[in-house]
Amino acid sequence: MSQVAISVKNLSKTYQLGSINHGTLFQDLQSAWARWRGKEDPNAKVGQKHDRLVGTNFHALSNINLEFNKGERVGIIGRNGAGKSTLLKILSRITSPTEGKIRINGRIASLLEVGTGFHPELTGRENVFLNGAILGMRKEEIVRKFDEIVDFSGVEEFIDTPVKRYSSGMYVRLAFAVAAHLEPDIMVVDEVLAVGDAVFQKKCLGKMDSVSKDQGRLVIFVSHSMDAIQSLCNRSILLDDGKVKFDGDTSSAISLYLDALKSDLMQNSTRESEIHFPLEKNINHQLLTFGIQTLDKENFQPFDRPFQFYIKYKVTGRISNLVIDLRILKDGETILLTCLGDQNETIRDQHEPGVYEANVTIPSIFLPVGNYIAQVSMHVPQMHPHGIYNPGKGIQFQIHQEGSNLISSSYIAGWSGKVLLSEPWKVNRITT
Repeated sequence: MSQVAISVKNLSKTYQLGSINHGTLFQDLQSAWARWRGKEDPNAKVGQKHDRLVGTNFHALSNINLEFNKGERVGIIGRNGAGKSTLLKILSRITSPTEGKIRINGRIASLLEVGTGFHPELTGRENVFLNGAILGMRKEEIVRKFDEIVDFSGVEEFIDTPVKRYSSGMYVRLAFAVAAHLEPDIMVVDEVLAVGDAVFQKKCLGKMDSVSKDQGRLVIFVSHSMDAIQSLCNRSILLDDGKVKFDGDTSSAISLYLDALKSDLMQNSTRESEIHFPLEKNINHQLLTFGIQTLDKENFQPFDRPFQFYIKYKVTGRISNLVIDLRILKDGETILLTCLGDQNETIRDQHEPGVYEANVTIPSIFLPVGNYIAQVSMHVPQMHPHGIYNPGKGIQFQIHQEGSNLISSSYIAGWSGKVLLSEPWKVNRITT
């Protein structure tokens, strides 16, 4: 029997701008309703390069040629808008290609969005049987695996509750458990696992690894976590502007991706200490100002002194669970992530209309000597779980050691870790 599980030949996908045609009925209705009200299309793609636009057509994928073999664990990586999700939807037969052919040898289980294949009015138990039937399983097979599925998901206490009352994490846990245990020949998993907690993510990665190694099944995994890709995948594909930029070993793919990401970050960042973002229409929450306060000029900061970031943002309507992220990156990798509202229930639960100011202090002896870029973004998980309002612009700053009161040479650039610990050691003499 052939070892090729999926063969992709000359695959292209083109969308006509201004039309609906998002590939799913829900998104089509969502876009039509927004357009009728004169609102922004929630499914519109932004931040794409103009060379993918030809007239009124947008080329989401262009001339893709790939083969996926049984037993492989393949990672697909790339920037937002590179075409990853479009490729997975075509492989999962959710949407059809504009050109090209796909040959699939085996049964596919896809987990692309929270609640994929689930009916909100049905209970968890009923959805397990529904999803299994969709995958082509007989009732006897589902019954045999049912206890194992529920145990893996950890939602046994709520298995007879309608899934519309589940949290997004519970949705994903049950959906992944079904997809992993009903013995598909091919598993396709998108970034949706990021919704789960760290323990469950580790559990899922272990399950995907065993499904591939022990059972010889194909796993295709999309993630923005390079650690997850590196630990799971023995092959990775880097997509860029709808084309395959690299197909080979995972370490090389990640290296190319981070180099490109670092280059983009440098081009979209500034040495200015304050950035002002333009007001945009039809957005009920947006950033106005982002800045840094350092001791030295041009964003130079001694590594043994604290410094601050500050933001100003606007909310035009009452909003709950507004998430504002501050990311500090080095060499394209996130070193620090902190979220406004995590430790303030009033801010997290309800934002009234108005203009807000907020700041956060980065402690001394925390970031090693080196060059960094800071970015901010914001989103509301209930409104757009996979979409983030991101102005794109970042602030460059540098941590230096000149003038430090510390005499240790262990903190110099190249020797230090990703973060430093300022807490002093406690030493007790226990013998004489």
